[in-house]
Amino acid sequence: MIRQDIIQELPYSRPFLFVDEILAIDEDHIKGSYRFKKDEFFYAGHFKDNPVTPGVILTECMAQIGMACFGIYLLGDNWNRDEIGVAMTSDEMNYYKPVYPGEKVFVTSEKIYFRFGKLKCNVAMFDEDNKKIAKGVIAGVSFKK
Repeated sequence: MIRQDIIQELPYSRPFLFVDEILAIDEDHIKGSYRFKKDEFFYAGHFKDNPVTPGVILTECMAQIGMACFGIYLLGDNWNRDEIGVAMTSDEMNYYKPVYPGEKVFVTSEKIYFRFGKLKCNVAMFDEDNKKIAKGVIAGVSFKK
């Protein structure tokens, strides 16, 4: 699969798509990026006069790149968006610094295992200066619709 094709296969669209590009991908790793636009819907009330990207959105960005995009790639010819769904089943995250409107983030994911339709990965998010924003473990599953 071509990197841009994988993004097109995601079951998300704006304003809930948090993947701009896939920078690298193979059987064991993926790296992608996303720039948080200044007018994202969640900044309006989080926080008053000091917008910060909510942790749940950072987790979602890591899940979309590090689990959903990666899973679609790993499923290869078995992937069919009309017949198969993907869902996050668990996560365990630690956050180290905030992400503000306009910032670009980079997500890396390393496969722990992929079997029986379940993908578990070590994920991390970095800023443009390669400072760690968050890291953790995320898991997801593919299922027949």
